[in-house]
Amino acid sequence: MMAELSSETIHASCVAIDGVAVLIEGRSGAGKSDLALRLMDRGAVLVSDDYTRLVRQGKTLIARAPDNLAGKIEVRGIGIVEMPHIDDVPVGLIVAIVEAPPRMPGAGRLRRLAGVELREIALPSLEPSAPIKVEIALKQRRADA
Repeated sequence: MMAELSSETIHASCVAIDGVAVLIEGRSGAGKSDLALRLMDRGAVLVSDDYTRLVRQGKTLIARAPDNLAGKIEVRGIGIVEMPHIDDVPVGLIVAIVEAPPRMPGAGRLRRLAGVELREIALPSLEPSAPIKVEIALKQRRADA
């Protein structure tokens, strides 16, 4: 376990894509877990479902599951399911679940969490293309870095 500098727990699911954490924020029932499952079906790895613990280390925000949620995800209609998961993943993107995002938002919004600036995109989570859009946004973020 890493030495903690400062931490907070937020209402967001989180998956890792190629070693980079994607936070998925939205109200209860908005589809956070559903989008996480679809991303996992495409190769992402579960970090945490519904709540994610964030630890700031220098200029990096690290994501991990709260101890009581580690390796568990809610699958609507089935229940709580055990899944492989990873901890201590640097956060690279925030996905805000919204019903009607702007059609042409430009380069994307920047948002600060725990003093760390991160790119944020807005998506309707249940749209069939949502997982692909998350992957594209993460690739764009890497290209811009």
